[in-house]
Amino acid sequence: MKTQLSLLAGAALVALAASVSAQTVRIANQGDALSLDPHSLNESLQLSVVGNVYEPLIDLDKDLKSIPGLATAWQQTSPTVWRFQLRKNVKFHDGTPFTADDVVFTMARVAGDGSDMKSYVNDFKEVRKIDSHTVEIETKTPLPILPQILSQVLIMSKKWCETNQTTRPVDRRKGIENAASFKTNGTGPYHVRERQPSVSTRFARNPNYWGKVQGNVQEVVFTPIASASTRVAALLSGQVDVMEPVPVQDIDRVNTNAGTRVLTGAELRTIFLGMDQKRDELLFSSVKGKNPFKDKRVRQAFYQAIDIDGIQKTVMRGASNPSALMVGPGINGFDPSVKRLPYDTEAAKKLLAEAGYGSGFEVTMNCPNDRYVNDAQICQTVAANLARIGVKINLQAETKGTYFPKILRRDTSFYLLGWTPSTYDAHNPLNALMRCPDDKTGAGQFNLGSYCNPKLDELTVKIGAEADKATRDAMIKEAFKIHTDEVGHLPLHQQGLAWGVSRKVDLVQRADNYMPFRLITVKN
Repeated sequence: MKTQLSLLAGAALVALAASVSAQTVRIANQGDALSLDPHSLNESLQLSVVGNVYEPLIDLDKDLKSIPGLATAWQQTSPTVWRFQLRKNVKFHDGTPFTADDVVFTMARVAGDGSDMKSYVNDFKEVRKIDSHTVEIETKTPLPILPQILSQVLIMSKKWCETNQTTRPVDRRKGIENAASFKTNGTGPYHVRERQPSVSTRFARNPNYWGKVQGNVQEVVFTPIASASTRVAALLSGQVDVMEPVPVQDIDRVNTNAGTRVLTGAELRTIFLGMDQKRDELLFSSVKGKNPFKDKRVRQAFYQAIDIDGIQKTVMRGASNPSALMVGPGINGFDPSVKRLPYDTEAAKKLLAEAGYGSGFEVTMNCPNDRYVNDAQICQTVAANLARIGVKINLQAETKGTYFPKILRRDTSFYLLGWTPSTYDAHNPLNALMRCPDDKTGAGQFNLGSYCNPKLDELTVKIGAEADKATRDAMIKEAFKIHTDEVGHLPLHQQGLAWGVSRKVDLVQRADNYMPFRLITVKN
């Protein structure tokens, strides 16, 4: 594996060296977009990359405020109906005009089999065409945050998908691919010129783009480089212009280099641990005939055994914000008064003993090693913490290309995941991470441990429909209290952003960790 990674990194750097021009920007990331299908994986890196090719009805500016995208205007015509005026004279990259048919088709595709984006449209009742450039979306209940939700739903061409037999998204859980996995046809400011998965993807400026591109970049070369040291070396030597994430231990080194700097900021993503709470017997554990994670005392013991301050200090080098909730500062519904349970190994041992596991047990923990900041190191530290209370963790850390399909199938007992609420509102994680899973509607689609409380589900539906802020915030607080009291998940922290950037490049660092190419300028 090390040899393969070295060869891939070498091939990627050779490719980068061959593509240097004043208006080319070379971007390196620890991982790749696993597909170019905008509906196949609800992961921020994936959506950030393909979001330069495909566009939503309602976009976001650099401060994450809603702005017109493929819709020029929208309004509620009744409590459950929104009408959208679509932008005229917009064409897909193949020259096909953008119309209401593409919107109706896309919303059905997002709601269908194989889609990883179902949770965004699970409250939709009907999407209908009024005329060629007007559509209505009717929701099951009032949904005042619909504009924010739509910022993550990228529009595809109905004609192109039908021609290329890609009317359904690829299902990452099954490893299926189709033409949309490696070809694109969006309306965005860039189109894909060349795609070599795990090696590089080249983007070129769309000369017929309907909107204004603030930056001057004509070509983007996006290269996955798994090795942190190789990424840093590539930036320092000038082989890449932008890279992320910068390992926390290398931030000073990048800042003191004459030609580079590090952009840092708070990210809205919360890193957490989940546990299988549904099966009567865990798939990967020494405990037979029962599931220890169904017992709140076991979940709380795991929580209190984790030295979150130690992780912040030694693993994250201070670049994290320990969290008691599944959301952090910057998300509507965050409550700073909620505090973490105390780190207390003796209390954790006592809880395990009370639950009947005084001698501990073994369980497999699944973890990515190329998705979040120091993700594998976090999992290693958690495993060491849990060993102190007699729990032996069999850690399986792997590339996200195999990790995500596995956990999305719920083929896991204990896992690490990160989540950025794409609507910047608590309803999003409540709906996607904490509601009882419903494969038909997409509710709880990323509740991979199947935590379930009907009262929380009821509150989540009401929160989505409630327009009064005070009433809504009170319900959010109640829902989070239910989840926290039951130790539904184990929140860890919000990680910090750290992008390494050449001093010849100006760009915008958004708090959702998206990187719009249209806002990048390369200085001569």
